[in-house]
Amino acid sequence: MAKLSVNIDHIATVRQARLGKEPDPIFAAVLVELAGAHGITVHLREDRRHIQDRDVQLLREILHINLNLEMAATNEMIDIASLIKPDLVTLVPEKHAELTTEGGLDAANLIHPLKDAVAKLHKQKIPVSLFIDPIQPQVYAARTIGADYVELHTGKYCEVFGTDEEHEQYQLIADAAVQARDIGLKVNAGHGLNYRNISCIAAIKEIQEFSIGHSIISRAVLVGLDQAVREMLRLVS
Repeated sequence: MAKLSVNIDHIATVRQARLGKEPDPIFAAVLVELAGAHGITVHLREDRRHIQDRDVQLLREILHINLNLEMAATNEMIDIASLIKPDLVTLVPEKHAELTTEGGLDAANLIHPLKDAVAKLHKQKIPVSLFIDPIQPQVYAARTIGADYVELHTGKYCEVFGTDEEHEQYQLIADAAVQARDIGLKVNAGHGLNYRNISCIAAIKEIQEFSIGHSIISRAVLVGLDQAVREMLRLVS
């Protein structure tokens, strides 16, 4: 049965809109845990546009479920992860101008720097996932780099959901999941998934965990965070 890790970045986005204290993503994480989610995901960006260092530290101290720290493969972030020791680090591409992560890491062309970053995190006994597009060269590059997991980028599938291109994008994800499993990688998936498009992807048995944020937080505005999480849990599992 697949697990659900809830990304709470956009709770922090609302807080940072006024540079205040509310809503506090720490309180949101507690509600997510009580609703039955298996993990919390946060992206500590270099520009600190939403999640702050304080948030990651407190989450590490209070959570009884897994903490997945998304971050760029920079020395600053590796030092922070080494101090915090999340349950999983997911290395992601990061552009200052983007609204949200636009695509997967080009792991095939970043083997040496990513291999170095993974080795440093492994030295601290932190498992590492690479956020990659669901294509064969990137999957095999993740294995060469030494990652423990891949998180397959589902954004393109979500963009074409309900169109003639949907099946093609679905098949890329399904094939990449099988390839990753066959070479010893654990498989997660995420980006753009919502209550309408998750069901088919959730049926791919190789995917162990889904990282979903925006759609859950958007739903929570209308029905509350507890119900929003429980509804997604039913669809994922």
